[in-house]
Amino acid sequence: MSDEQIDDFSADQQEVLKSIRVSRIILPILIGIGVVIYLLLQQFDRDAFNEINWNQHTLFWISMSVILLIIRHIAYANRLRVLSNKEFSWRKCVELIFIWEFSSAVSPTSVGGSAVSLFVLAQEKLPAAKTTAIVIYTAILDTIFFIGTLPILFLFFGPNIIRPNLTDLGNLDGWGYTFIGAYVLMASYGVLFFYGLFINPNQLKRFFEWCTSFGFLKKYKKGATKLGTDIITASSEMKSEKWGFHLAAFLSTATAWSCRFLLLNCLIIAIVDTTAIDLLTQGRLYGRLETMFVIMAFSPTPGGAGFAEIVFGGFLSDYVPVGISLIIAFMWRGLTYYAYLLVGVVIVPNWVRKLINKRKNRKKISK
Repeated sequence: MSDEQIDDFSADQQEVLKSIRVSRIILPILIGIGVVIYLLLQQFDRDAFNEINWNQHTLFWISMSVILLIIRHIAYANRLRVLSNKEFSWRKCVELIFIWEFSSAVSPTSVGGSAVSLFVLAQEKLPAAKTTAIVIYTAILDTIFFIGTLPILFLFFGPNIIRPNLTDLGNLDGWGYTFIGAYVLMASYGVLFFYGLFINPNQLKRFFEWCTSFGFLKKYKKGATKLGTDIITASSEMKSEKWGFHLAAFLSTATAWSCRFLLLNCLIIAIVDTTAIDLLTQGRLYGRLETMFVIMAFSPTPGGAGFAEIVFGGFLSDYVPVGISLIIAFMWRGLTYYAYLLVGVVIVPNWVRKLINKRKNRKKISK
């Protein structure tokens, strides 16, 4: 996808299309490989690696992680199908989730996954109100899952889900404060957008316009106004839906996120726990993984490339020996991140090519 091919798109659309070019995979891959090599030199324990039994137990639990990855993707596709009121076929939903995941993995912070998601859905000829509603509501659903499940996990498993060996919130360190800050931020914008989408969208629009009326924030006023208008439009769309619609969307969200974390549980069981499965330990591990992701969600690198590998070893040091943690981290990222980059290399160019051809055909017809 060259710059010349997308010249007939608007400036905003050009920016989004350029952000999901296949060439964008180079940066996250280089970052990831660089971090992996550095950590291998610093932490890798050959003796611990040689003690791993690559037997039927290992193969079974690795296979389970692959199955959970597939279920996760299907759950996301089902959520999209539900939110679009079945405007998309199953095949189209699966394809769009691949594009969505790829864009999240490579998009720079300045563009962001939401901008790409809006653009992608808009090209599939959904009404503007429905497109905006889907993107905003998916963010709300994701946030509801985290801010709802983490307190429950904390209640059952205690502060140990925040970091290794933490027994009291009074002993928080840098990672603990980072998690709490990230959680509060996530909860704040989740509540804010929920309020705007379901309670008072007009008030939220006025709030956005007020926030962008001071100093350097004035340059964002136009975008804030548009976002407020979009939320008003999306609000009327969502308020008309029945409870079954919202329940199905949330259950798909919960299934997808649960599979994301259980996948890593399975990989750790495969490589580390070769004797028995302690459900209490696995529950604590699951809680730790949710905590880790809250911090990763604010990673400065595309898709958390490099950052995830660094966080993994420290966050799970009481579950995974440091000498082999990188092996599990690499398998985990290979399944959930780099696999989407590689699949995106095939799917995204074909999707963009079809999009460009459609625009050319429309131009020919209009002439």
